[in-house]
Amino acid sequence: MEATIEVRGLRKRYGQTVAVDGLSFMVRPGQVTGFVGPNGAGKSTTMRMIMGLDRPEEGTALIGGRPYRSLRTPLCEVGAMLDSAAVHPSRGARHHLLWVAHANGLPARRVDEVIDIVGLSGAAGRSAGGFSLGMRQRLGIAVALLGDPPVLILDEPVNGLDPEGIAWMRGLLRSLAAEGRAVLVSSHLMSELEDSADHLVVVGRGRLVADTSVRELLAAASGDRVLVRTASRSEAMTVLAGAGAVVAATDREALTIVGMTAERIVALLGEGGVPFSGVAEHSASLEEAYMELTRDAVDFRGTAGSSGE
Repeated sequence: MEATIEVRGLRKRYGQTVAVDGLSFMVRPGQVTGFVGPNGAGKSTTMRMIMGLDRPEEGTALIGGRPYRSLRTPLCEVGAMLDSAAVHPSRGARHHLLWVAHANGLPARRVDEVIDIVGLSGAAGRSAGGFSLGMRQRLGIAVALLGDPPVLILDEPVNGLDPEGIAWMRGLLRSLAAEGRAVLVSSHLMSELEDSADHLVVVGRGRLVADTSVRELLAAASGDRVLVRTASRSEAMTVLAGAGAVVAATDREALTIVGMTAERIVALLGEGGVPFSGVAEHSASLEEAYMELTRDAVDFRGTAGSSGE
C-alpha cells in the first residue's frame, strides 16, 4: 500500500452551515503534514470523511489510493486518533489495547510494544477512567500505532500534554515520518507543530488557505526584514532611509529594516559613524508565519490550483 492521503474536492454541509467547501490536498510519505486552522475551520470534519465516518456530498478521500471503507485491514493500513475519550472508563489500558488487537487479528506482543512506545508501561493496568487527558491522548496514540500502519491521522494529539509530553510527541511524529509513513496532524495552534511539521495545509471556514512546505512559509513570513538595535535611532533611520531602505521604529532602541541586507546595513552605519549594538536577520516563528498568512485571508479564500498536485 502506498503511504498517501489524497483529498479531492471534498464538500460537506450540516444544515445551512458549510463545514468543508471544495477542499483538496495531498499527504505524502516521509513527512509530517500539519493540518491547521482556527476552531471550526473544518479540520475534524475532513478527517472524519477521510476515515469514512461521514460521507461527503462531493469529492473523494483516498488512503493509499482507496476509500477507507474498501481497506481490507484498516488498522494495519491507517491508524487514527480522532477521539481519545473513545474507551470505556472502567477498562484498563492494556485490556483495552488487547481487545482492539484481538478484534483486528494482531498479536498480544504488539500491545506491549505500543504501551512502551507511548510511555504507559507504569499505568497499563489502571482503568482509563482515572487517566488524565494527557494519558488518554497517549492511549489513543497507542491504538493508532497497534497495526504498525503506513498512514497516521491524529486530531489534536498534544491536547492535554505537559511540556515534556509535547516534546515527546514532536519526537515521535518525526520518527514516524522518518520511517516513511504519511502523518497528518491537526492543530489549531501553530506552536504545537514547531520543530515537527515538514508541510502545512492551512484551512479556514472549510476552504484551503495554503498548501506549502514549512520552509517556504517561514521564508515568506521572514521576508527580507533585518532587526537593528541602536541607541542612536534617529541617526540610523536617516542614514538607512537615505540609502533606500524602508525603516520602522520597533521600540526606543530597535529598528526594523526592509529592502536591505544585513551586510549593507552594517556598512552604512559604520560609514555614517552611527553606533549600534546588534544587527540580525529576522526569522519568523511558525506562529508569526501563520498570522501573516491569514491576516490577508480573513474571508479564507483559497487559491485555485494551490493543492500541490
